[in-house]
Amino acid sequence: MTEPSQNSEKASVEQNQRQWSFAERRGLLLVGLSPIIANAIGSIFNILYNQTQIEPMLSEAQHDRFNDCVMFFNLIVYPLAIAGFLVPLLYLRPTHRAILNGEPIDPARLATSQRYVVNLPWWFLAVIAVGWLSCVPVFSAALFAVPEPLSQEVVWHLVTSFLIAGLIAATHSFFAMELVIQKTLFPVFFRQASPADVPGALPLNITTRGFIWAVSAGVCPAISLVLLQVVPHAGNQLQLVSNANSNLQWFVIAVALVGILFSLVTGWMLGKEVAVPVQQLKRAAIRVADGDLDVRVNLLRADEFGPLIDRFNRMVEGLRERERLQETFGRHVGHEAAKQIMEQGDGLVGTEQVITVMFVDVRNFTVHSANHSPEEVVQALNVFFRDAVETVESHRGMVNKFLGDGFMALFGIGGAHDNHAIEALEAGKAMLCCLDAASQELAQAGWPELKIGIGINTGPAIVGSIGSPKRQEYTAIGDTVNVASRVETLTKAVGRQLLVTESTREMLPDDVPLAALPPQEVKGKGSLQVYSVDLAG
Repeated sequence: MTEPSQNSEKASVEQNQRQWSFAERRGLLLVGLSPIIANAIGSIFNILYNQTQIEPMLSEAQHDRFNDCVMFFNLIVYPLAIAGFLVPLLYLRPTHRAILNGEPIDPARLATSQRYVVNLPWWFLAVIAVGWLSCVPVFSAALFAVPEPLSQEVVWHLVTSFLIAGLIAATHSFFAMELVIQKTLFPVFFRQASPADVPGALPLNITTRGFIWAVSAGVCPAISLVLLQVVPHAGNQLQLVSNANSNLQWFVIAVALVGILFSLVTGWMLGKEVAVPVQQLKRAAIRVADGDLDVRVNLLRADEFGPLIDRFNRMVEGLRERERLQETFGRHVGHEAAKQIMEQGDGLVGTEQVITVMFVDVRNFTVHSANHSPEEVVQALNVFFRDAVETVESHRGMVNKFLGDGFMALFGIGGAHDNHAIEALEAGKAMLCCLDAASQELAQAGWPELKIGIGINTGPAIVGSIGSPKRQEYTAIGDTVNVASRVETLTKAVGRQLLVTESTREMLPDDVPLAALPPQEVKGKGSLQVYSVDLAG
């Protein structure tokens, strides 16, 4: 490999590395740390509950056994829980690092890694649930092993303490992990795919998320308060401290405050999970309705919002492509024609309309083409056509088709206005003036004396899509069109640049300066009365 190629590859890799944010580069670490706060809060709740509700009912020997069990349990279970967290993260680490470094990745391993990423919250939830629920049988067995009678109330309190602490830790950890994974790992592992389309993934749906939120924000604090009020009263005779009722009251207040705090925190996390995509979709939809088709919802979700966001983005892309095609279509057939075609649909439809038809032809095109290069010829024609098309459209006409060195324009399509004859005449006069204004550009293109002939005729014509089901053309046909073409040809014979027919003259105001020419013989029509236009008028 040459040195420039090496430098280019190195620059490409460095550019790929620089595009990742700090959170995305440290995503696995942040995901591993995300359950800590929720589990710490659950542990604090558990410790306070044990101190105020359980320990006063234990004998000295049972109290010592309880403390020993806490120490040994934590020494064994916490390392196992950490190992459980690390197993999927260590599996994802090589793929994560390869993506960050822009290295090639085996498609099968990438697919597996994507499934792991989506399912990570469930894995962590299982580890946390096993860790907390195992406390109940372990601590109960340890206390029963002490050769002293153990009150059933202690067992109920143990179940209450660990169950509520576990629910607090598990539900809040789940939401926290989801948020962190969506922010840090989804942008890395799903650059070219959608997390909603991963085979074997089990994303949390909105209904289940609402249920977990209800458990976390409402059920856990409510159960805590109910059990605190019900369970202790059954064992008043075993109450070992005189201020137990006072401790209970303060603990009930603390649980209520913690419940309120959890509700607010869980509501905030649920808002991030549900309200944020809804708000972004709403804002994007408003922008699309206002005509902004450059909008895109950049959210990666594995739940129901994932397919919804994907479909929305595809819809906008389809609208953007449709607009681009319509714009391109309009440039080829004219914007007015494109509008008419879109309104009439796909069928072969033609309607009779009274319109004004204009034919424009460049003089001496054959001679000029023989003496100039194709590039020079095309350059000069483009200068002329640019101004001519703009002139026609500014007078509410449409250039229907280009005819090599000329074109056919239609005025009055759709019957939106009745003054199409005067608009066609004014467009023709303006077109001749444009040639003078563009004389310098035409001279640079090698055609300083470019001249044109314009023929205009008004009458009924069949307007619409004509052709076969596979290939159609939006145009106008009929005697009116043929006569307009013949009149344009007459401009050469009579030496005038702009001619109109009798039918067009009848639709013009009386003060339009026209000069009647001798009747002209026209193929297929016999004698035809035409009028020359006074360009100074």
